Amino acid sequence: MIDFDEVRLVDVSRHFGRRRAVSRLSLSVRAGEIVGLLGPNGAGKSTLIAMLATLAVPTSGEVHFGRHRAPEIDASLRRRIGLLAHELHLYPELTARQNLSFFADLYGLDPAIVVERALVAADLSHRADEAIAGFSRGMRQRLALERALLHEPRLVLLDEPFTGLDDRAVGAISDRLRALAAAGAIVLLATHDLDVADGLVTRVALIRDGRLLSDEPAAPGLRARYRALVGAQ
Repeated sequence: MIDFDEVRLVDVSRHFGRRRAVSRLSLSVRAGEIVGLLGPNGAGKSTLIAMLATLAVPTSGEVHFGRHRAPEIDASLRRRIGLLAHELHLYPELTARQNLSFFADLYGLDPAIVVERALVAADLSHRADEAIAGFSRGMRQRLALERALLHEPRLVLLDEPFTGLDDRAVGAISDRLRALAAAGAIVLLATHDLDVADGLVTRVALIRDGRLLSDEPAAPGLRARYRALVGAQ
Protein backbone atom coordinates (compact mmCIF):
# COMPACT_ATOMS: atom_id res chain seq x y z
CA MET A 1 0.00 0.00 0.00
CA ILE A 2 1.21 3.49 -0.86
CA ASP A 3 2.10 5.53 2.21
CA PHE A 4 3.57 8.91 3.07
CA ASP A 5 4.52 10.89 6.16
CA GLU A 6 4.13 14.42 4.80
CA VAL A 7 1.69 16.35 2.63
CA ARG A 8 2.79 19.54 0.87
CA LEU A 9 0.91 22.24 -0.98
CA VAL A 10 3.41 23.97 -3.26
CA ASP A 11 2.44 27.41 -4.63
CA VAL A 12 -1.15 26.23 -5.04
CA SER A 13 -3.96 28.34 -6.49
CA ARG A 14 -7.58 27.49 -7.14
CA HIS A 15 -9.80 29.77 -9.23
CA PHE A 16 -13.55 29.64 -9.76
CA GLY A 17 -14.03 31.84 -12.78
CA ARG A 18 -12.64 35.22 -11.80
CA ARG A 19 -12.72 34.44 -8.08
CA ARG A 20 -9.49 33.24 -6.52
CA ALA A 21 -10.43 30.96 -3.64
CA VAL A 22 -6.77 30.10 -2.97
CA SER A 23 -3.82 32.11 -4.25
CA ARG A 24 -0.24 30.81 -4.43
CA LEU A 25 -0.31 29.11 -1.05
CA SER A 26 2.40 26.75 0.23
CA LEU A 27 1.96 24.63 3.35
CA SER A 28 3.27 21.32 4.68
CA VAL A 29 1.77 19.00 7.29
CA ARG A 30 3.71 16.09 8.79
CA ALA A 31 2.87 12.86 10.55
CA GLY A 32 2.13 13.41 14.24
CA GLU A 33 0.95 16.99 13.78
CA ILE A 34 -2.49 18.48 14.31
CA VAL A 35 -2.56 21.60 12.17
CA GLY A 36 -5.37 24.08 12.64
CA LEU A 37 -6.48 25.88 9.49
CA LEU A 38 -7.98 29.14 10.73
CA GLY A 39 -9.53 32.07 8.96
CA PRO A 40 -12.82 33.91 8.37
CA ASN A 41 -15.64 32.62 6.21
CA GLY A 42 -14.61 32.60 2.55
CA ALA A 43 -10.90 32.49 3.39
CA GLY A 44 -10.35 29.33 1.31
CA LYS A 45 -10.22 26.72 4.07
CA SER A 46 -12.75 24.32 2.54
CA THR A 47 -11.14 24.67 -0.87
CA LEU A 48 -7.76 23.74 0.59
CA ILE A 49 -9.24 20.68 2.26
CA ALA A 50 -10.96 19.69 -1.00
CA MET A 51 -7.63 19.84 -2.84
CA LEU A 52 -5.90 17.77 -0.16
CA ALA A 53 -8.76 15.27 -0.33
CA THR A 54 -8.23 15.08 -4.15
CA LEU A 55 -11.83 16.29 -4.66
CA ALA A 56 -10.63 19.51 -6.33
CA VAL A 57 -7.74 20.03 -8.73
CA PRO A 58 -5.49 23.09 -8.28
CA THR A 59 -5.63 25.67 -11.05
CA SER A 60 -1.88 25.94 -10.62
CA GLY A 61 0.75 24.61 -8.25
CA GLU A 62 1.21 21.08 -6.94
CA VAL A 63 0.02 18.86 -4.12
CA HIS A 64 2.53 16.25 -2.92
CA PHE A 65 1.76 13.20 -0.80
CA GLY A 66 5.26 12.20 0.21
CA ARG A 67 7.02 11.45 -3.08
CA HIS A 68 3.74 11.23 -5.01
CA ARG A 69 2.19 14.19 -6.82
CA ALA A 70 -1.56 14.70 -7.13
CA PRO A 71 -1.71 13.88 -10.88
CA GLU A 72 -0.34 10.42 -10.05
CA ILE A 73 -3.10 9.68 -7.54
CA ASP A 74 -5.04 6.45 -7.85
CA ALA A 75 -7.31 4.44 -5.56
CA SER A 76 -4.40 3.05 -3.55
CA LEU A 77 -3.35 6.56 -2.53
CA ARG A 78 -6.90 7.75 -1.87
CA ARG A 79 -7.27 4.87 0.57
CA ARG A 80 -4.79 6.72 2.77
CA ILE A 81 -7.09 9.77 3.07
CA GLY A 82 -10.00 10.17 5.48
CA LEU A 83 -12.39 13.14 5.22
CA LEU A 84 -15.00 14.50 7.60
CA ALA A 85 -16.76 17.32 5.76
CA HIS A 86 -19.81 19.46 6.52
CA GLU A 87 -21.95 16.74 4.98
CA LEU A 88 -21.57 13.73 7.27
CA HIS A 89 -22.32 11.13 4.55
CA LEU A 90 -24.53 9.05 6.82
CA TYR A 91 -27.91 7.51 6.06
CA PRO A 92 -30.45 8.52 8.75
CA GLU A 93 -32.79 5.59 8.08
CA LEU A 94 -29.99 3.08 8.74
CA THR A 95 -28.65 2.07 12.13
CA ALA A 96 -25.18 3.03 13.30
CA ARG A 97 -24.00 -0.52 12.62
CA GLN A 98 -25.53 -0.56 9.13
CA ASN A 99 -23.96 2.78 8.24
CA LEU A 100 -20.51 1.58 9.23
CA SER A 101 -20.98 -1.79 7.54
CA PHE A 102 -21.99 -0.09 4.29
CA PHE A 103 -18.82 2.01 4.22
CA ALA A 104 -16.66 -0.91 5.32
CA ASP A 105 -17.92 -2.80 2.26
CA LEU A 106 -17.06 0.16 0.04
CA TYR A 107 -13.49 0.12 1.38
CA GLY A 108 -13.26 -3.64 0.90
CA LEU A 109 -12.94 -4.19 4.65
CA ASP A 110 -14.39 -6.97 6.78
CA PRO A 111 -17.28 -5.41 8.73
CA ALA A 112 -16.98 -8.09 11.38
CA ILE A 113 -13.54 -6.72 12.24
CA VAL A 114 -13.80 -2.95 11.82
CA VAL A 115 -17.40 -2.08 12.71
CA GLU A 116 -17.37 -3.13 16.35
CA ARG A 117 -14.05 -1.36 16.84
CA ALA A 118 -15.51 1.82 15.33
CA LEU A 119 -18.64 1.63 17.49
CA VAL A 120 -16.50 1.36 20.62
CA ALA A 121 -14.33 4.30 19.52
CA ALA A 122 -17.46 6.37 18.90
CA ASP A 123 -18.91 5.30 22.29
CA LEU A 124 -22.02 4.07 20.47
CA SER A 125 -22.00 0.32 21.10
CA HIS A 126 -25.15 0.67 23.23
CA ARG A 127 -26.97 2.45 20.35
CA ALA A 128 -25.52 0.36 17.51
CA ASP A 129 -28.82 -1.04 16.28
CA GLU A 130 -30.85 2.16 16.39
CA ALA A 131 -31.57 4.32 13.35
CA ILE A 132 -29.33 7.36 13.53
CA ALA A 133 -32.24 9.68 12.68
CA GLY A 134 -32.81 9.81 16.43
CA PHE A 135 -29.17 10.55 17.31
CA SER A 136 -27.97 13.89 18.62
CA ARG A 137 -25.62 16.00 16.51
CA GLY A 138 -22.70 14.95 18.68
CA MET A 139 -23.49 11.25 18.30
CA ARG A 140 -23.78 11.57 14.53
CA GLN A 141 -20.55 13.56 14.40
CA ARG A 142 -18.67 10.88 16.35
CA LEU A 143 -20.11 8.18 14.10
CA ALA A 144 -19.16 10.13 10.96
CA LEU A 145 -15.62 10.55 12.25
CA GLU A 146 -15.27 6.81 12.78
CA ARG A 147 -16.77 6.27 9.32
CA ALA A 148 -13.93 8.42 7.94
CA LEU A 149 -11.37 6.41 9.93
CA LEU A 150 -12.53 2.86 9.15
CA HIS A 151 -9.69 2.30 6.68
CA GLU A 152 -7.01 3.74 9.01
CA PRO A 153 -6.02 6.70 6.79
CA ARG A 154 -2.66 8.40 7.07
CA LEU A 155 -4.13 11.83 6.25
CA VAL A 156 -7.18 12.93 8.26
CA LEU A 157 -9.00 16.04 7.03
CA LEU A 158 -11.79 17.69 9.02
CA ASP A 159 -13.89 20.67 7.98
CA GLU A 160 -15.51 22.36 11.01
CA PRO A 161 -15.77 19.15 13.06
CA PHE A 162 -17.00 20.92 16.22
CA THR A 163 -19.97 22.83 14.81
CA GLY A 164 -23.05 22.48 17.00
CA LEU A 165 -21.42 20.15 19.52
CA ASP A 166 -21.61 20.29 23.30
CA ASP A 167 -18.53 20.19 25.52
CA ARG A 168 -18.67 16.42 25.97
CA ALA A 169 -18.73 15.75 22.22
CA VAL A 170 -15.96 18.29 21.60
CA GLY A 171 -13.83 16.61 24.24
CA ALA A 172 -14.42 13.13 22.79
CA ILE A 173 -13.48 14.17 19.26
CA SER A 174 -10.47 16.16 20.47
CA ASP A 175 -9.19 13.13 22.39
CA ARG A 176 -9.66 10.96 19.31
CA LEU A 177 -7.64 13.36 17.16
CA ARG A 178 -4.82 13.50 19.70
CA ALA A 179 -4.67 9.70 19.71
CA LEU A 180 -4.57 9.61 15.90
CA ALA A 181 -1.69 12.08 15.76
CA ALA A 182 0.19 10.18 18.46
CA ALA A 183 -0.18 7.03 16.32
CA GLY A 184 1.39 8.79 13.32
CA ALA A 185 -1.55 10.26 11.43
CA ILE A 186 -1.38 13.61 9.66
CA VAL A 187 -4.29 15.67 10.98
CA LEU A 188 -5.50 18.94 9.47
CA LEU A 189 -8.69 20.62 10.60
CA ALA A 190 -10.50 23.81 9.70
CA THR A 191 -12.37 25.39 12.57
CA HIS A 192 -13.83 28.67 13.77
CA ASP A 193 -13.67 27.54 17.38
CA LEU A 194 -10.51 29.25 18.60
CA ASP A 195 -10.96 28.05 22.18
CA VAL A 196 -10.96 24.40 21.09
CA ALA A 197 -8.11 24.94 18.65
CA ASP A 198 -6.03 26.65 21.35
CA GLY A 199 -5.84 23.46 23.38
CA LEU A 200 -5.74 20.97 20.52
CA VAL A 201 -3.61 21.97 17.54
CA THR A 202 0.17 21.76 17.46
CA ARG A 203 0.54 24.23 14.58
CA VAL A 204 -1.60 27.05 13.28
CA ALA A 205 -2.01 28.13 9.65
CA LEU A 206 -3.89 31.45 9.39
CA ILE A 207 -5.38 32.31 6.00
CA ARG A 208 -7.41 35.19 4.61
CA ASP A 209 -8.60 35.80 1.07
CA GLY A 210 -6.97 32.57 -0.03
CA ARG A 211 -3.49 33.60 1.14
CA LEU A 212 -1.39 32.22 3.97
CA LEU A 213 -0.80 34.92 6.58
CA SER A 214 1.08 32.84 9.13
CA ASP A 215 2.29 29.27 9.71
CA GLU A 216 3.65 28.84 13.22
CA PRO A 217 3.71 26.49 16.23
CA ALA A 218 0.68 26.69 18.50
CA ALA A 219 1.20 28.94 21.49
CA PRO A 220 -0.93 30.54 24.22
CA GLY A 221 -2.88 33.59 23.16
CA LEU A 222 -4.24 32.20 19.89
CA ARG A 223 -7.29 34.47 19.90
CA ALA A 224 -5.17 37.61 20.25
CA ARG A 225 -2.83 36.41 17.51
CA TYR A 226 -5.79 35.63 15.27
CA ARG A 227 -7.30 39.06 15.80
CA ALA A 228 -3.99 40.77 15.11
CA LEU A 229 -3.49 39.00 11.77
CA VAL A 230 -7.00 38.31 10.52
CA GLY A 231 -9.07 40.97 12.27
CA ALA A 232 -11.91 40.78 14.75
CA GLN A 233 -14.75 38.49 13.71
